[in-house]
Amino acid sequence: MLTFSARSDVEKTVYVPPETRHLTVRDSVCGGSGAADAPILHEITVRNDGDHAWQGVFRLSLSLDAVSPRFFLPGFLYGTNRGEAPLSTLSKAPRLRKGDPEFPASPWWMTRSDRLSHPAAFAFTGDRIAGLCASPYFLKRDDRILPWVPGESGDFYQYAGFGCDLERGQIHYTLGYENAPWFFLDSRHYTPRTPLDGNRFRLNPGESVRFTVAEFSYPAPQETGLNAAIRKVYDLFHQRPRTCLSPEAALRTIAEAVGSCAYLPEKQAYAGFVFDKPDSQEVRLIPSISWTNGLAVAVPMLEAALRLHREDLREQALQCIRHIVETSLNPANGLPFTSEIDGKWCNHGWWYEAQPVPGHAAYLVGQAVYLILKACLFEKRLAGTDHEDWMDFARGVLRVTEKSRNGDGEYPYIFSEKTGAGLCYDSLSGAWCMAAASLYCAMTGETGFLASLLASEQYYYNAFVRRMECYGGPLDIDKQVDSEGILAYLRAVRHLHEITGEPRLLQHLKDALEYEFTFKFCYNSPIRVPPLSRVGWSSCGGSITSVCNPHIHPMSSSVLDELVYCADQTRDPYIRSRLTDTLLWSCQVSNTRDGEYDYGKTGWMSERFCHSEGLLTETYPDGSPASTWFALMPWACGCILEGLAGNCWSLPFPS
Repeated sequence: MLTFSARSDVEKTVYVPPETRHLTVRDSVCGGSGAADAPILHEITVRNDGDHAWQGVFRLSLSLDAVSPRFFLPGFLYGTNRGEAPLSTLSKAPRLRKGDPEFPASPWWMTRSDRLSHPAAFAFTGDRIAGLCASPYFLKRDDRILPWVPGESGDFYQYAGFGCDLERGQIHYTLGYENAPWFFLDSRHYTPRTPLDGNRFRLNPGESVRFTVAEFSYPAPQETGLNAAIRKVYDLFHQRPRTCLSPEAALRTIAEAVGSCAYLPEKQAYAGFVFDKPDSQEVRLIPSISWTNGLAVAVPMLEAALRLHREDLREQALQCIRHIVETSLNPANGLPFTSEIDGKWCNHGWWYEAQPVPGHAAYLVGQAVYLILKACLFEKRLAGTDHEDWMDFARGVLRVTEKSRNGDGEYPYIFSEKTGAGLCYDSLSGAWCMAAASLYCAMTGETGFLASLLASEQYYYNAFVRRMECYGGPLDIDKQVDSEGILAYLRAVRHLHEITGEPRLLQHLKDALEYEFTFKFCYNSPIRVPPLSRVGWSSCGGSITSVCNPHIHPMSSSVLDELVYCADQTRDPYIRSRLTDTLLWSCQVSNTRDGEYDYGKTGWMSERFCHSEGLLTETYPDGSPASTWFALMPWACGCILEGLAGNCWSLPFPS
């Protein structure tokens, strides 16, 4: 049953029955059973029968029959956002916890619709999925207020909002919105609930608004049952991204930009940032073996060079890879150091202060080995070149990482600098070691690791993927829930399925992809801030980074190969459509001409695309906010290059 309430500036913070503010509400059920493919459709009409304009937030609530539901607001909140974990971390994000907890926990949250990748809020009650889905924003046309749905046109009017309440057992949809009890600009900048100001919904005397709300209620044995409803939301609100460059053109322009502007031959490395100044270009190194530099740039650049037959770009990439293979190993434990500073290898990268203990970060170690193996694969297939020293490097590191699992089968979060032993666990970071070992087995046919790899995969699935609450990927967000960590698991389970053909692994691959899809926009959010608001940029196909970094990033484009593999194996049109979204999105995120995004040269792109109020920290010279970072970021380019240079290369470009 749906209930209704409203709040204006008069009420300060309390929601009151709408009739006390002369709002008349009518709820007409238009059909549906509540099933994932046939939700109950409510046609809601709200009319202002008062003598004065009403301005505020109108809230629609669905009460749940559950003691401790696990909530899912896609891209914003998963389960409790680890509300049961310690709160004293540098990176903050909304957490759910009952009672009167300390910040950043609260028993309830409300947020503007575009902080979510899909316009819906759900709960898993232990044996059922319940949820609400409705338009993310409203339009005005011919003096009528209309909910946006695909194909509807008009002038932008106002955002909607979504929320959840752990103590009351409710999920919410709102006309107008609140960011409450706190607004997070990002993980380090936040403000308490503020007056309604520009987030009010307005109804003049006699004016009404009509909109449809879809209500879900169906049995589900585990949290992955949510994905059936996400498919329906996608069906209701999907908009394809704009068609921009072809994959070959995008690959070429981005690779040429990185090769000409970011390679530093004296360092045998790529810059981390390149800033376009009036009379010059300023570079910032940000040394890293992978993740935000190093192999995360060099290997995709190698793949792109091989596809484009660009020997000059290939030689740059080879120099960087050779330098890392030949110089980065720690003789004390056989693992690569993760950063090179002033010509000396160490583990003191920019992320070091966020580590719980000193040591080699598994995220970088595993990713580095995975990327070296992938470089070997491409060099053999497209250049006919064997790199036995690279394979020896990977083999030696894997001998160390494969001995580091704990009793659950999980790889470490951090390895000891002295012995290579695992120092702490409880994260998806180590799944990069699983991905590297799985690719090694697939490439060599060796099966010595296979039994333990399959056991580890099952552990990661049960502990993270099945619960739809994955955390502990990158090191800079204090094990907050994210979409980055799943990218390693996706690679691993894909290769394990290639080796074994087990149907269980294909299902796990689908489940993991569908978790990633919950961060991936299904529609094109109405961006209000330049330059994204001006260039026709599309949010659909791009994925929100994490629950504490509210921007769309290019990392999910790096698993286009896994999307192609799953689409081919399952023949699932939904997976194929998500693949198309990701491919199209990847081809429209870089400058197609100098200065298109108000900075840089043709082919330049950054990692940051601010689709909402979040992370609007970059500014124009006049101090006004900007919705992207004004810098070429080669590692971000690498995510696009890796995706486009893989199996997508042979796909027909979507018309």
